[in-house]
Amino acid sequence: MMRKTHTFLILLVLLALSLPATVSMAQDGAQSAGPNGQGPGTPVVTYATRSDISQPVRDFRPNPPNGNHEPIERPLRKLARGQGGQAGPIDVDSAVQTDVGSPAMPSLSTNWEGIGNRNGVLPPDTNGDVGPNHYVQTVNLSFQVWNKAGVSLYGPANTNTLWSNFGGPCQTTNDGDPVVLYDHLADRWMITQFALPNYPNGPFYQCIAVSQTPDPTGAYYRYEFLVSNNKMNDYPKFGVWPDGYYMTINQFNQGSGSWAGAGALAFERDKMLQGQAARMIYFDLYGVDPNLGGMLPSDLDGAAPPAGAPNPFIQLDDNAWGYPQDQLEIWNFHVDWTNTASSSFTKVNTLATAAFDSNMCAGSRNCIPQPGTAVKLDAIADRMMYRLQYRNFGTYEAMVANHTVDANGADRAGVRWYELRKSGANWSINQQGTYSPDSNNRWMASVAMDKTGNIGLGYSVSSGSVYPSIRYTGRLVTDALGQLPQGESTVIAGTGSQTHTASRWGDYSSLMVDPTDDCTFWYTTEYIQATGSAPWRTRIGSFKFANCGAPPPATTPMHVGDLDGARAWLSGNRAWTATVTVTVHEGQAPETGNPVLVQGATVTGTWSGGLSGTGTCTTGTGGTCSVTANNINKKKTSVTFTVNNVSKSNYSYVSTANHDPDGDSNGTSITVTRP
Repeated sequence: MMRKTHTFLILLVLLALSLPATVSMAQDGAQSAGPNGQGPGTPVVTYATRSDISQPVRDFRPNPPNGNHEPIERPLRKLARGQGGQAGPIDVDSAVQTDVGSPAMPSLSTNWEGIGNRNGVLPPDTNGDVGPNHYVQTVNLSFQVWNKAGVSLYGPANTNTLWSNFGGPCQTTNDGDPVVLYDHLADRWMITQFALPNYPNGPFYQCIAVSQTPDPTGAYYRYEFLVSNNKMNDYPKFGVWPDGYYMTINQFNQGSGSWAGAGALAFERDKMLQGQAARMIYFDLYGVDPNLGGMLPSDLDGAAPPAGAPNPFIQLDDNAWGYPQDQLEIWNFHVDWTNTASSSFTKVNTLATAAFDSNMCAGSRNCIPQPGTAVKLDAIADRMMYRLQYRNFGTYEAMVANHTVDANGADRAGVRWYELRKSGANWSINQQGTYSPDSNNRWMASVAMDKTGNIGLGYSVSSGSVYPSIRYTGRLVTDALGQLPQGESTVIAGTGSQTHTASRWGDYSSLMVDPTDDCTFWYTTEYIQATGSAPWRTRIGSFKFANCGAPPPATTPMHVGDLDGARAWLSGNRAWTATVTVTVHEGQAPETGNPVLVQGATVTGTWSGGLSGTGTCTTGTGGTCSVTANNINKKKTSVTFTVNNVSKSNYSYVSTANHDPDGDSNGTSITVTRP
């Protein structure tokens, strides 16, 4: 965790709710005393409260760390969801990968020591990004710049060195929760942390510095934004998008620290790249849905998204938190800086996932074992792990994401990862899996995809016999879906354990892709070399798959070509059963002739009302497969089955082409009535 002043104008806007849930903004113009105290769901538009242009950072004398002392915990406030155990079902993970794989991952091309615990805090919140000529790393509470050969060019220095001579809390505090991103569309750097000058009371600020040139040791356009006077902007996570720098926060009420909902924000990137007066659009989502939290904005790599495309956000839901299923929510944040009345924050998809269990140690910090100590490490399984990477492949869009789960029902941490795709109007899950190939715990991961479609995954690993270490794995675009079969390699093996009783670890790590070749993965996170209270170190390593650079293999479109329902009474007529047969066809539009049937396609869907039964099947030679809901109470007169995804290697699911020739469904959902 960590903590900017100038006159400011606040433009009020009106929040409207609809189905799907939407937050929309009315005309600018009304003024307010500050971006807080509004009615439920009312967003605001404000200007930065302070801004300037700095001297070159290389000319600043680095602010030194505080004196030696027992490490101080930077508390991660817990989300409201899933605390103290869970009331709902504890699911058996249906997507666990049970072997490491035989091929060897590419060896590291760079591997050097990052910033250590110079500030005497934990956790480090390790984050970094790579540009054409530099690598920049941030931790709590420092940053450093290297060239890509690992030669240090500046630092380590306290992060608030960036705001030297700026004035206000961005200069006078150094509170952390840092993020650094390279904006490849503009060839610039963005570095940010929050400022909490009166913690645990407000006001609460976000400090953002955007480099004036491609040199991260040069001058910066610096901004202080007042996020709220009474809600803390915890756990800020950022993504680069053509029309803004997007941010998510978990909010907590001042003083008490009680849960205050999620926040979604966008910063006026075009103005900030020129050092001009810049605005912030802020949606306080507590009034929309108080259960939202742990969201991530998407962060762009490679080609720009389609013109005018909104920034997709992802929210994780466990059915044990009261949701009807394990799922991902997709929200779109659309910003129009010319006419903010047309801006919106809209829920557009709810995607059923393979079953997972996020209940790691009933929410206890003391969870991941280490050798030689009873102290365990924090799993943080209640939220998405940074970052949500987005790519535009032209014929489809893709996102990759991950979070920590209980892989075996006995508190063994594994990494659930996803590749989402959109080739029509809607996102779907193209593939997913849980990486937990042996008895070790793997968590605090970061996932990314190169320009060819290969996926890399970096993470922490620990157990009663393995010291906290850094490893990585991955998959080629041609590998079987749902698997990371390219072996497992080590960035650095730990040789000690962390004994601080706060048990803090993370709270995030960072896997980025080099913009120069759009192939090389750069990963950074923490490890322990010598046993002690909080002697964490960090490491920076890079690797590349040999096949990167070749175009991704062409995919064949497919869609649902028919849904048919059947029903029957069970013995005694006290319950009934519903069966739906799904037929899958090739193509991206309804057929005019004889359709080509698709064999070996996996259909995933959900029954209304959380009914028990099968929700997944694989098509046979006739292109069909069936799912069944059993023991339906006779009082329920009908049930509905909805197809959430259809997946097959080298095929892409085009949900907008779903249809039904006999008209008893819309091709995506079908209702079966009681006999």
